[in-house]
Amino acid sequence: MKRNENLVPLSRDHHFGLLCCWKIRQGIKKEVSYERIKNYINYYWEKNLHNHFKTEDDVLPELSNEGLQNQMEKEHREISCLIGSINQSNNQQLLSDFADALYKHIRFEERSVFPYLEEHLSDEQMDTIGLELNQHHHKEDDDYEDEFWK
Repeated sequence: MKRNENLVPLSRDHHFGLLCCWKIRQGIKKEVSYERIKNYINYYWEKNLHNHFKTEDDVLPELSNEGLQNQMEKEHREISCLIGSINQSNNQQLLSDFADALYKHIRFEERSVFPYLEEHLSDEQMDTIGLELNQHHHKEDDDYEDEFWK
C-alpha cells in the first residue's frame, strides 16, 4: 500500500521498530543473556522509540475515532510500562512480551491509524503533519555495537 508521503517518516520508524522486534526474537532464540537483550531494548527506547511516541503524540491530531485514539494511547502506555518491568526483573517472558507488543502496535498504526488519517484528513492537514514531522522528527539511529542477534 502506498503511504501518504507526509507519514513516511513515521512509517520508516516503524520499519526499524519491526527490525528491533526481530533482533529481540533472534536473541531469545539464540539464548542470549537477559542482560544483553535488556540493554538493547533500553538503547532502542532511549535513542528511538521514546522520541517516536513523543513525536506521534505532539504531531498527529487527536483522532475523531475514539476507539483508535484510545487504543493508540493505551499501547504507548503499555510499551512504556514494559520497559520499566524489564528493568526491574529478569523475567525472560518480558522480552518476548515487549517484542510482541511493539510488533502489534506498529501493525495497528500502519493498518488502522494511518489509513484512517489518510481517509479523514484534508491534503492541507496532511501537509501540516508532514511539515511538523520534518521539524520534530529525529533520524532513526541504530548503531548498537553488541550485535547479539547475529
